Amino acid sequence: MNVAGHLKLTRLNYNSYYNFLAFVFAVEEINNSSELLPNITLGYHLYDSYNNRLTQLRAAMNIFSQNDVPNINYNCKTSGPLAAIIEGLPSEGSSQISNLISIYHYPQISYASQNPFNRYNKFPYLYQTMPNILHIIAGIMKLLKHFNWTWVGIIIYEDDNSLKFVHLLKERIEQNGACIEFIEILGKWPNLRADKMNETIHKSSTKVIISYFEMYLSWAFLNQIRILAIPGKVCIIITDFDFTTHQALTNRIKNNTLVFTGMKKNIPSFIKFVREVNPIMFPSKKHIEAWWFGLCQYFCPQSIRKSCKHYGYFNHCTNTHFASSYAIYNAVYALAHALEDMLFSGSGNTTMWNGDRQRLSDYLPWKLHRYLRNVHFKNVMGEEIFFDKNGNFPMDYTIINLIALPKKELKYKIVGSYKPSAPPGEDFTINEKEIGWEAAFTQSFPQSRCSQSCSPGYRKLPTEGKPVCCYDCTPCTGREISNQTDMDDCIRCPEDQWPNEKRDACVPKIINFLSNEETLGIILTLISIFFFFITAVILGIFIYYQATPIVKSNNRNLSYILLVSLMLCFLCSLIFIGHPDKVTCVLRQASFGITFSISLSSVLAKTITVVMAFQSTKPGSKLRKWMGSRVSYSIVLSCVLLLQVFLCLIWLGTAPPFPHLNMEGEDGTIQIECNEGSAIAFYCVLGYLGFLAGISLIVAFLARNLPGSFNEAKHITFSMLVFCSVWVSFIPTYLSTRGKYMVAVEIFAILASGSGILGCIFIPKCYIILLRPERNNRKYIAKK
Repeated sequence: MNVAGHLKLTRLNYNSYYNFLAFVFAVEEINNSSELLPNITLGYHLYDSYNNRLTQLRAAMNIFSQNDVPNINYNCKTSGPLAAIIEGLPSEGSSQISNLISIYHYPQISYASQNPFNRYNKFPYLYQTMPNILHIIAGIMKLLKHFNWTWVGIIIYEDDNSLKFVHLLKERIEQNGACIEFIEILGKWPNLRADKMNETIHKSSTKVIISYFEMYLSWAFLNQIRILAIPGKVCIIITDFDFTTHQALTNRIKNNTLVFTGMKKNIPSFIKFVREVNPIMFPSKKHIEAWWFGLCQYFCPQSIRKSCKHYGYFNHCTNTHFASSYAIYNAVYALAHALEDMLFSGSGNTTMWNGDRQRLSDYLPWKLHRYLRNVHFKNVMGEEIFFDKNGNFPMDYTIINLIALPKKELKYKIVGSYKPSAPPGEDFTINEKEIGWEAAFTQSFPQSRCSQSCSPGYRKLPTEGKPVCCYDCTPCTGREISNQTDMDDCIRCPEDQWPNEKRDACVPKIINFLSNEETLGIILTLISIFFFFITAVILGIFIYYQATPIVKSNNRNLSYILLVSLMLCFLCSLIFIGHPDKVTCVLRQASFGITFSISLSSVLAKTITVVMAFQSTKPGSKLRKWMGSRVSYSIVLSCVLLLQVFLCLIWLGTAPPFPHLNMEGEDGTIQIECNEGSAIAFYCVLGYLGFLAGISLIVAFLARNLPGSFNEAKHITFSMLVFCSVWVSFIPTYLSTRGKYMVAVEIFAILASGSGILGCIFIPKCYIILLRPERNNRKYIAKK
């Protein structure tokens, strides 16, 4: 049974010669095995494509004719049937060959192609042993995310596979919030683009450049694009090219070069095969002879050094993984195991076992696919080999740091890995300390961003006409914070919280109300108590001197009622101080409205009593019969009970005041305040008090010129002027303040208006009682 293989053996490409030897080694090892395919010999045909598309197609036609002159569909069958094709062509060439051989349904195993795009549907007979590009892109994204590189450049070669790769990579980069500064494509004629691309790389601000090229493009690519030699740039190269085999590159490589490649391993007995094999058995050309002479160098270890007298051009002994030998070795063994399963499964009529010899009859190549898809075995290194549902080998990836040493030596250092099949969190590893960054980077590792990071407390502000990664930083405002670096938008704090000073966290708002423990609350409390005691002292004086003319004049009982109501007014201001609750909110305005209405109705009664007293002295006056305490009490009761108390009861019964948490009143605070329930009812209560004060002011003002040296109407006029002035100024001040200061304004109005009545009406009388007792007589009071 034969296996056809494409071999790229162009001039000085000795990596392909390693691949050739690995292919021969695997076939001979299987043929010498008594366990795998016993009594069956695998043969092979090798074709050199010379990296030429026409040659590749010609070689493919030769495979099916087995003749130097291809005759399609003609085969003289000079050897066993063709089982499969193993090739190492680039993705485009591999796809073209697959289109041709799919007519014949032959399995095609590629050890170089990385074409993942709808491959299973378009190329159902194609199997790949190289890393899947889709997995490589996922690994690249993890590498960028680890170092927080968000500003990159991309360089690729102009072929279909690379263009599809960069399209998918661009999508993933942008989905993860990163940006691409430039995408440069090296065309079919690289010399025309190389200078411009090198200039673009030098002028770019990005510190990270991602380049992708297949192995066959490696030398031409790196020879034209000098990205490895540019200082201050991190080069992430996605390739299976072995850099150590080209010592000419050592002068062009900075230590900050990371190679993302499929994990390669050395086949245990391959070195022994290379050392012991006779070169005469293989094709002899000038450059192949130079390859063999390379194994004569004195610094090669004795295990691989050959005995010869010539020294070649190639430094084989710095080669770590021997080209694609591991992928080829697995490909040949996968095919052998699939053949064994097909031949010895005993199912179907694919093969026929005839006596003590084996022969294949009715071999139909498409029947091998069933076994190739389901092949599953352990190779010589104990690793499980199988094809997934897309026809790819599950493979891990290695991140290698290239380090240029003196004397033009190049060293590999494995610094990380990516394992797609591992659990999340364990699939990607990177050892930053092992990476040999060049001295141009002053930080622990290079930074690559279009804009500096926006620290917590700031958000990104996009710059017009630039990529999303290029932005300015603007601080969060209002109730917004940002608690992470590079946030696109600030987040709003909950209603009960407020940004801290740095605006990177929400902190609980300060509970704010007029407390009796703070300075303002203590001062208002002391003032209220002070006026309460002053009023109590005056009441005591009036009671003690109740028989004196100045106390008896103008109805002393009304004076007692007024003084008691003023004491209650000063005490009700204390209800406004402290933590508001349901009870205090209800009592505040009701007690204030009722006590002040008693005071004002008493003042009105006093004013009317003064007018009636002077009018009743006129001859024939009918007001004498209305003189007496009953009229005064009736005025007080009617003004208070019939109107104000009734109004308060309606207010408390329909929409009573209640405690309210005001989240928006003041920045950073929660104001606990009493909601009035009904603003209309509240202003009706105030309006009624204003009405009583206005009537008292008008009546007292009209009676100010009545005879008598101690005309109380004058004092009532001044007291009502003070009262009205206080409450008229109270309304705009009250509406313009918030929180505890609103409460303080109302307390101040209560104290100021109450003290105004107390001072204007009673202080002059106390002055006469205590300091001028000689004036406390009827003669002085009646004096004109």
